[in-house]
Amino acid sequence: MSDRKAAIIIGAGDATGGAVARRFARGGYVACVTRRNAEKLDPLLAEIAAEGGEARGFGSDARDEAQVIDLFSTVEREVGPVEVLVFNIGANVNFPITEMTERVYRKVWEMAAFAGFLTGREAARVMTPRGRGTIIFTGATASLRGGPGFAAFAGAKFALRALAQSMARELGPKGIHVAHPIIDGAIDTAFIRDNFPSRYALKDQDGILNPEHIAEAYWQIHVQLRDAWTHELDLRPWMETF
Repeated sequence: MSDRKAAIIIGAGDATGGAVARRFARGGYVACVTRRNAEKLDPLLAEIAAEGGEARGFGSDARDEAQVIDLFSTVEREVGPVEVLVFNIGANVNFPITEMTERVYRKVWEMAAFAGFLTGREAARVMTPRGRGTIIFTGATASLRGGPGFAAFAGAKFALRALAQSMARELGPKGIHVAHPIIDGAIDTAFIRDNFPSRYALKDQDGILNPEHIAEAYWQIHVQLRDAWTHELDLRPWMETF
């Protein structure tokens, strides 16, 4: 009987999601990583393998109920019990309210909120009978306050936070740890480097978030003992105003 355990990372991009996948692989989990385009996962899968870890890549749209159900069924059947779910889809866009289309608003909600519900529900369905598991929803500054141009993003992130709170209250007594880390600040990514060079220059002063350090915080949430579970914490550079 295999003793492999799975950690599903929804939205395993080149920054935070990839770092989380690598950290859980180092911790002995099979990192089951998803993006809509499976080919984009190849570099991450190769990196995890080079470090001696194990990973599986899945092309999956987290907004599609059938695909999400199939993802969890496949992982449970072919890899092992899902012990960890990390939902890490971004959907950060900026549109003036008078220029925002119905399609943009709906798409952002689907990506950042509805997809969180679908994946969180399926994680709860497989974890609850075993009485254990960790579900982490990545939050943002917009989870707490809306800003100019961020009506769609903030609305979706508010909804995701409410989902996390409701699930924590419902699933905590059943042995499942639900957490909502709030990432409040720029992250060391190619997007920030290319589009916000002055902000990226703060990297030398530890002024932007290192994805590896975010991943370490996620790992620490997972290994917490249940008498001191964290539901929500802020991760921000020391110089960030709040």
